[in-house]
Amino acid sequence: MGNPSIRVVIVDDQENVRIGFRLVLDSQPDMTVVGEAANGAAGLELARHLRPDVVLADIRMPGIDGLELTRRLAGTGPRVVVVTTFDLDDYVATALRDGACGFLLKRSGPALLVEAVRAAMAGDTLISPQLTVRLLRRLPTAPPTPPAREALSSREREVARWVARGNTNAEIAAELAISAGTVKTHVANIQAKLGARNRVGIAAWAWSTGLAG
Repeated sequence: MGNPSIRVVIVDDQENVRIGFRLVLDSQPDMTVVGEAANGAAGLELARHLRPDVVLADIRMPGIDGLELTRRLAGTGPRVVVVTTFDLDDYVATALRDGACGFLLKRSGPALLVEAVRAAMAGDTLISPQLTVRLLRRLPTAPPTPPAREALSSREREVARWVARGNTNAEIAAELAISAGTVKTHVANIQAKLGARNRVGIAAWAWSTGLAG
């Protein structure tokens, strides 16, 4: 017997977006879309009734928007990943503060959407690479006593530098002429060495040590 599927509810007022997300997620062996809603109020009721593992929520919707939906679902069971067209910093900060387990731009592509759902299930947080760099540049202070650059191998430092610049695994693989799987292994090793929870933690370290540029 394999692991049970990750049960997902999609909340977005655009039908074509819901159809696209469903096609991507239902094609994964470990995911099943169990419901869709076209507005926040319906999404809230659906989440409470179906008790999914992950809710994908747009921000701008009639009535209850995605940020309010995130607030209301926080701590009730489902993990919320916000997926939106709008990359305003205030939206990102508000969503993460109120309990979102991810923040993606709709243009990020299907691979990152799948990765975000899996990250949410693992208790991690994934943010679109395009947003990561901008958020980290606004950090008021560096983290206390970050590990020195020498904690990483030269190749790991290269990978960390590209992560900090907002590149995906596929983009890093192309830059370094290695496979995406090798990049993924390097990222996992970097996280372990730095004690970082996710890519954002790696990027924060890289910016704080000057490695990012």
